[in-house]
Parts: sequence; structure tokens; C-alpha cells
Amino acid sequence: MAPRPARPASAARTASLTAPLSAALLLAAVAACGGQDDRTAPTAEVAQQSPARDRVGTLSVHTAQGPRACTASVVHSPARNLLVTAAHCVQSHEVGLLDGLVFTPGYRNGYSPYGSWPVQSVTVDPRWAEDADPEYDVAFVTVRGTGGRQIEDAVGGNPIATGKGFGLAVSVTGYPNESDEPITCAVRTRSQSPTQERFDCGGYTDGTSGSPWVTGDGTVIGVIGGYEGGGNSPDTSYSVTFDQRVADLYRQATT
Repeated sequence: MAPRPARPASAARTASLTAPLSAALLLAAVAACGGQDDRTAPTAEVAQQSPARDRVGTLSVHTAQGPRACTASVVHSPARNLLVTAAHCVQSHEVGLLDGLVFTPGYRNGYSPYGSWPVQSVTVDPRWAEDADPEYDVAFVTVRGTGGRQIEDAVGGNPIATGKGFGLAVSVTGYPNESDEPITCAVRTRSQSPTQERFDCGGYTDGTSGSPWVTGDGTVIGVIGGYEGGGNSPDTSYSVTFDQRVADLYRQATT
């Protein structure tokens, strides 16, 4: 399977929860899926709508129905206007910054409950901008406010956490390009290297780069990207380990 790239792809990737999965529920979901030690990885399912999952959305060109690039999610910031995604979703060494991107949180089946928010600025590490170094495949993205409101006012935002280590139970929600609904999987992170981590769950095809790795308390500790552009197989996905590199980049994006 090809990596999940930054290029725009062709446009097609009910019980409501009032909060992210609790740590206990998330651990139970991981166990029900067979965890990460079985021979067969679980497969992602359609993500049911919830306020927490509405913080995840599509990055597409010009409109919500435009060519898809990737997935992004809202994270807490002082200006209340910040997303996190993979750097390769918004900037490539060959092309530079992708123009005309909009973020559509909670998008599903042609419906955009919170509208689309134009990308205003992008913050990536210079080592990504210069060499596309997979050790720095993370980006923070600001979006322009709409009607006097910022994106975090509309859907809320998850905190970023760094230095949490491996072996964490997380849920990963993202948008495959071929689908008009998001998918999700409850998994446990594993070490790929001291600076990269992984999870095993099927279904994460092109368009899911940038999907947030969210712990039971609603904290983002990774995004699909990094090694192999996030993964050469839809069954295994990677992330740069959220450590001091990401803490420094977040500080740059918010000051």
C-alpha cells in the first residue's frame, strides 16, 4: 500500500458522547479488539458522532467537498485557533506549502455541521521544511476565525502532551479519502524507535495522515505521520514521538 501523502487526492477518506472515552473504557475497548499482542490486528470501525470526535476533521482544498489532503484536529491554544496534523499534509519539499486548504470539523456524509475554516498559517520545524526529515513530521496550523468566533469556541480543543512514553491506550479517528465518514480504532501504542511510535489497526489508508492519537483523558500524544509517511500499509501506522521536539514546535506556534 502506498504511503499517505500530502498531495490532494480525489474527493471521495447514534449515541452521542459528551466527553472523550474515559481511561477505563478505552482500556476495555483495546482489550476487546485483541490488544496489540495478538497475531491479527483489529480493524477500524465507522466513528459514531460525538462532541469530542467533532474536533477531528478533513483538510481539503477550497471547500469541504474539494480534493482531500489529510486529517487534522483542534488542540487547545491561547488564541483558540490551532490544529495539529502531519507536516507532510501541509508542506512538501518539492512543492512548498499547499495553498487553499480548509479545515472542516465533524464532516460526514456531505454535512459540515460547523462549516469550513480557512488555513491561515503553518508552523513546521526547519528540518522538515529543508529536508523532509521524518523525525519532524508534525505541523501546527492556525485557522481564520469565522463570525467573530475561533475554531475552539465552536468545537473545543484537546490538550497536547509530551514525554508520556510508549504503551498507552489511545483512540485514533481519521478520514480515509475513499470515505465520507471518519473511522476510529482503540489501540495501544508501541515503540518503533526511541523517537517514533506505532499502532496496529487496519483501515488507515490515504487521507488519514494527521489523525490524532487521543488518550482516555482527551490528550493528544501523536498524529499519523513520521516513519514511512505514516505507514506503507493500512494495518500499521506511525507517529513522531511527542517529546521536546513537539513541545518546542507548539511553543513556536503559540507565541
